Amino acid sequence: MHRRQFLGGAMAASLLALAGPGRARAAAAARLLPPALRPGDTVGLVSPSSATDDRLKLQLAAEAMQALGFEVRAGEHYGNRRGHLAGSDADRAGDINRMFADPKVRALVCVRGGAGAARLLPLLDYALIRRNPKVLLGYSDITALHCAIQARTGLVTFHGPIGAGSWNRFVVDQFRRVFFERELLEYRNPPDDDADELVPRRNRTMTIRGGNLSVLVGLAGSPYLPAFDGAILFLEDVEEAPYRVDRMLTTLKLAGVLDRIAGFIFGQCTDCEPGAGYGSLTLEQILDDHVRPLGIPAYRGAQIGHLREQFIVPVGGQVEMDADAGTFRLLEPVFS
Repeated sequence: MHRRQFLGGAMAASLLALAGPGRARAAAAARLLPPALRPGDTVGLVSPSSATDDRLKLQLAAEAMQALGFEVRAGEHYGNRRGHLAGSDADRAGDINRMFADPKVRALVCVRGGAGAARLLPLLDYALIRRNPKVLLGYSDITALHCAIQARTGLVTFHGPIGAGSWNRFVVDQFRRVFFERELLEYRNPPDDDADELVPRRNRTMTIRGGNLSVLVGLAGSPYLPAFDGAILFLEDVEEAPYRVDRMLTTLKLAGVLDRIAGFIFGQCTDCEPGAGYGSLTLEQILDDHVRPLGIPAYRGAQIGHLREQFIVPVGGQVEMDADAGTFRLLEPVFS
């Protein structure tokens, strides 16, 4: 099968790629790299989005970081609640700004996603962040932070597990390989280990010939949406009916985002089942309608999103994807 590879930035990088079959070159944009992590470093726990409904989850987040070998510093307001939010906008943004300003803190790990991170974007000190680049880790609603920080500073951040999520062997292995060993990873779904099946059924990827979707679309038209020229866009979501996925991809199309990307990776859309009514397009049909006509390398099924075993993907890292193989790999280090 013909192998098509494109260079670009994962999700939100400002890179320029030459479209066409075979290999394509990308001109690296001005990227800001965070310092590498080492065991013994201090990481800060912050809650930019929803409140955590169980104090045990806050404890588990801290214990997970300690088990990885880190010292832990909790944001002053990370356990607060204001409605569904983890405190006021000013308090949540203040915790993030203070963590970036603190010279002892080497990374920020978001306790959970949910909703509300986009409310913080006008309150973040981007000049401060630019002067003090650090690792930022989280996914789902944290997409708002990834996009805004990418757009305003160029800092490479990391789409991956939240502090209160599952730190299973797959995730821990990813974490150590990315942050401690600084490996130029190839992201490939692990093989299905079910010996009872004649052909693999789980962890499959599918080529489409031709961070979080809802949060990304919510930034359309704002100054916090990054440039997508020559980028490899990856998307995921949870509990969105197919008609809503179709509407959001239509928004990206009308905003010109899809016409500017060089590659497309759709991760997992967890619990995205159609509701009652007159029927529904399938996700496969929706992706065919929006992505296939672009004529770019594209595949779906990558382990990105709301699932237990998920990739840790550098947002803004320079990558190469192979849509036929269902893989992408880092081409350059993502740490200073």
